[in-house]
Amino acid sequence: MHHAITLDALRALDAIDRKGSFSAAAQSLYKVPSALTYTIKKLEEDLNTSLFDRSKQRAVLTPAGRLVLEHGREILFAATKMTDALSQLESGWEKELRIARDTVVPEQVLYGLLNEFTQLPHQVDFSLSVEALGGGWDALHSKRADIVIGASGELPKGRFHTHKIADISFVFAVSASHPLAVKKIIEPEDLADYPAVVVADTSQLLPVRDSGLFNSKQVIRVNSMQAKLNAQKQGFGVGFLPLHLATPYLNSGELVAIPCSIPRPAQSLYIAWNKGQDGKAFNWFIERLCQANWSL
Repeated sequence: MHHAITLDALRALDAIDRKGSFSAAAQSLYKVPSALTYTIKKLEEDLNTSLFDRSKQRAVLTPAGRLVLEHGREILFAATKMTDALSQLESGWEKELRIARDTVVPEQVLYGLLNEFTQLPHQVDFSLSVEALGGGWDALHSKRADIVIGASGELPKGRFHTHKIADISFVFAVSASHPLAVKKIIEPEDLADYPAVVVADTSQLLPVRDSGLFNSKQVIRVNSMQAKLNAQKQGFGVGFLPLHLATPYLNSGELVAIPCSIPRPAQSLYIAWNKGQDGKAFNWFIERLCQANWSL
């Protein structure tokens, strides 16, 4: 029983069900009908059960046959996937690529490249994640990401390759209905009565950092720059926003930009990856990510 079910037997069972007869299945498998008949008969003897109802003209599976086929197709799929993955690995194409994106970077460019890659004949799986602040460096450091888009802050020395993609500017913005919207300029004392919305650092191993903090009534930490933008549009918090993300809402009047005496310098963003990493999918993405027009 332990060796009863072979891949050849499962392929024969699958072909008979799909083609509707032993002869048609044998032809599709480039076998003579007698060989297929022997394979199925041997499988039935080993399993001690009938897999086909032979009282009918057409090959009809018994309930036991249907059960074996359902599980068998899962085994065939797994076997095919394994051999394809092994062949792909030997050809230099990775099985999986992990790409992390800082939440300050919109996903459109990455999604466009993913769409382009999926047209290629390479079965690479992708794991996409989002990070914030120092989380990009942490993702590389902890090996939970192969490539990071939008890493920022002080560049770690020695272990990463980097490629600068943009300098982003920040604007202090509040909802049009917020009490601060009528101010001509924001001074530090103006902020003491209102919550500040900040994006939480996603670092797990490296020290976390706060960005854009100032003295405020309370701090509301959110998990992405989009969530911060939405919170400030709702009017229950204030803070600096990346100009490229805030501009559509400044133009529509939902947000109001106010000069602020608290400095918020521009920030450089980088594509980053570990030194020494290789792989055809990895190199394909590094080349195109570094050449992309990020328009931030």
